[in-house]
Amino acid sequence: MNPFTRDKIWIALFSLALLATVGFVYYRQVAPEWKDYQSEFREMVEKKYGAARAELVPAGIQQIWVKELNRVDRCTTCHLGVEWKGMEGAPEPYRTHPKDVLTAHPIAKFGCTVCHGGQGYATDMDAAHAVQAEHWEEPLLGSELSKTYTVSDRKLLMQENCNLCHRYDRETKGADIINYAKQLVAQKGCRACHTINGRGGAVGPNLTNVGELSPEQYDYTRLGGKESVFAWHLAHFKDPKAMSAGTVMPNFGFSSRDAQALTLLVMSWKKTDLPAQYIPGFKQADVPSPAEQEKERQMMTGEGAFFVRKGCFICHDVSVFGIESAAKIGPDLSIAVADVQSRFGRQLEDFLAHPTGTMAVVLSTQIHLTDEERAEAINKLHQAYDRKQAQQAAKPAAKR
Repeated sequence: MNPFTRDKIWIALFSLALLATVGFVYYRQVAPEWKDYQSEFREMVEKKYGAARAELVPAGIQQIWVKELNRVDRCTTCHLGVEWKGMEGAPEPYRTHPKDVLTAHPIAKFGCTVCHGGQGYATDMDAAHAVQAEHWEEPLLGSELSKTYTVSDRKLLMQENCNLCHRYDRETKGADIINYAKQLVAQKGCRACHTINGRGGAVGPNLTNVGELSPEQYDYTRLGGKESVFAWHLAHFKDPKAMSAGTVMPNFGFSSRDAQALTLLVMSWKKTDLPAQYIPGFKQADVPSPAEQEKERQMMTGEGAFFVRKGCFICHDVSVFGIESAAKIGPDLSIAVADVQSRFGRQLEDFLAHPTGTMAVVLSTQIHLTDEERAEAINKLHQAYDRKQAQQAAKPAAKR
């Protein structure tokens, strides 16, 4: 073939491709996706309420600017029925938003994406929902993401964003799964090892802003299935050592519901620059209750204060001294003198000098005892054992 003819063919093909691209871009400009949604909503309103009310349906790009949150949301360009009375049974994106939520969170003050996630600037569905957007960190917390995370109720995901403002609430109305997770944190004594909201221990990592970690900062080597931050936390709560071989975090036997609740909670722990009026009660602090404060005071100043200072109470009760471990992973140290002899066939003094098993790891990595502190621990444990023996001996006498 003549080279000149071949060049003309290539130029013609390129021109056709360019023309098709220009035509597609032009079509998207004159007939964008949102125009179809607005037209369909207008038809629904006219059919149900007449032409006069259909005339009230807004046309064009709709935008909400929340200056205080530095957010621009165009969600209502398609979700036109959000504040329309009478469209409660309409299909999405035309359904009326539940009134009680909007009463407490008016759109003009909150916008949409601060609660629902998604890309507020976008005006087509795929970009707005941002579920598949590779580097978008705030995908729509809805059905599609729920399927990816295998969460049965899509409403649970949105509670993660509720906690951005309600982080310091003990209980938040309508956020049942987050409330449940907060109860688990208290029941399992997570603060014994982790600092959360400025309070807690230093055995494990500080979790105050763990939700800020990007997906690239997680090791998915041991994770089966789809790689995501949600999936990593879920697997970690179910079996910590399966995800982090060197962790000292015990397996608490969490159920799927427990693990999902805790995952949503820790993913909500992010740095947020919120104006004071967005924080319920205007208190940006996690304040312990009076009962918690009194218990902490007793444990820190009482006879068993040594076991609190050294972190032994993270795993162990010392019941005769009033020391309570929320985790209760190990045995009560009140009977350590006899327990060590029974389980290891060794005296307490020898075991603390040359520990084995889990205690070998703990005393070499987490709790470091000087010779003086080891002697104090042995003395305290003998005192505790003697008192425990005395209490048990007094029980039959009291019954008589």
